[in-house]
Amino acid sequence: MIKEKVLVNKRLINWGDLDALGITFYPRYYEWMDACGHAFFDAIGLNMWRLWEERNILFGLIETHAKYHRPGRYFDELTIHTYLCELKSKALALRHDIYNQEGQIMVEGLERRICLNTRGPKQFKAMDIPKDIYERLRAHLKET
Repeated sequence: MIKEKVLVNKRLINWGDLDALGITFYPRYYEWMDACGHAFFDAIGLNMWRLWEERNILFGLIETHAKYHRPGRYFDELTIHTYLCELKSKALALRHDIYNQEGQIMVEGLERRICLNTRGPKQFKAMDIPKDIYERLRAHLKET
């Protein structure tokens, strides 16, 4: 559920999420951010699968970034806040703030996605975000 333009997800760090040092293996954060990005789109009525199937539109990743503040440990309970922080004619950015159970920021993540026309499977190309989709996204843009 989105409250105040922020989607909140919960996650428990499991044994398989850890590296040899017993801290969260960094690619896991990117997996979780991607999943939260898809959940954000779904929560605002823009299911990514349906956009692809019905309208030949994908929001492909063009940039990801993470800044690590604290390590994640086995059985930490995470809260991931996902929100739309930037919207342009062809692209958008989602912010993912990951907190531990004490409410301390662990990771600040960012995904930039571009709107792609997928009609030709070997010739994806950037396109303007269709007006109806743009307006729905704009309604959920969080001013930071």
